[in-house]
Amino acid sequence: MRKFSAEGALLLATTIWGATFVIIKSALSDISPMLFVSIRFSFAALVLLPFIFKILQRIDKKTFFGGLIVGVFYFLGFASQTAGLNFTSATKSGFITGTFVLFTPIFQLIIEKRKPARGSLIGIFLVLLGLIFLSSKGNTFLNVFIEIGENFNTGDFLTLVCAVFFALYIVYLDIESKKLELMSLVFLQIAVTGLLGFIFAIIFSVTGIESAKLTLSGNLIFAVLYTSVLATIITTILQTRFQKETTPTKAGVIFSFEPIFSALVAFIALDEKISDFRILGCAFIFIGLLAAELIKSNNNGMVSTNDRE
Repeated sequence: MRKFSAEGALLLATTIWGATFVIIKSALSDISPMLFVSIRFSFAALVLLPFIFKILQRIDKKTFFGGLIVGVFYFLGFASQTAGLNFTSATKSGFITGTFVLFTPIFQLIIEKRKPARGSLIGIFLVLLGLIFLSSKGNTFLNVFIEIGENFNTGDFLTLVCAVFFALYIVYLDIESKKLELMSLVFLQIAVTGLLGFIFAIIFSVTGIESAKLTLSGNLIFAVLYTSVLATIITTILQTRFQKETTPTKAGVIFSFEPIFSALVAFIALDEKISDFRILGCAFIFIGLLAAELIKSNNNGMVSTNDRE
């Protein structure tokens, strides 16, 4: 029950993240990407600070550097994803971000020396297949692959980079969350992301990489509040607390539900139609999660439903 509760909490975090693609994409008409990242995470850190001030006074060097490492990967993931959203569509961003499910077991094997279970690998294959169908706007198999390769731009590349950083973040969070105090680690990764966001917003503005832009609007305020409180504080607490109860690879499979929730939000908020292929994609992702949950390998290579990864 403890394992299922943990995976349910990760699925809840994924549900909250699902709305961010549409919300952030809309907000970027009023603010530059790096400035949005800095405000989002700095505001989240300020909201969290009064509740954990006493805990922060007891932070030791080990906790600080652990939070710093996780925070850097956290920042790199969100910064590259947000910058990518400025040049690509919310649907495409959701699909490419979801490919972190492919990179996670690779980094888990290299960094933690942990081989993913058979069920997780089967789940990854099904999830990737589902992501391909979910990203399609057409209703033929050929159209799926044409659309994925067509007009691959800077935003798509940045989003692919973000998938690599999120995979690294998931693996290093698995390592550090088992050793460090929960709320200290939560605050440090959020604060580091906010601080780096401001530093790079200044650097990008001075060098001309990104023009600073900020227009206060109801749309932007809502985006900052939603992403700061729900999609940063709440989801970071849930992920930091519960991801250690499962493996990075299986967590990646659970997080791959994010594009499904993103598509549902786009359907409700933007009236985007969900094609038969997208419905099929959702089905593949759901079956992939079931495969990762139910199929595992024991030491003899036989299929079992009781062994831990």
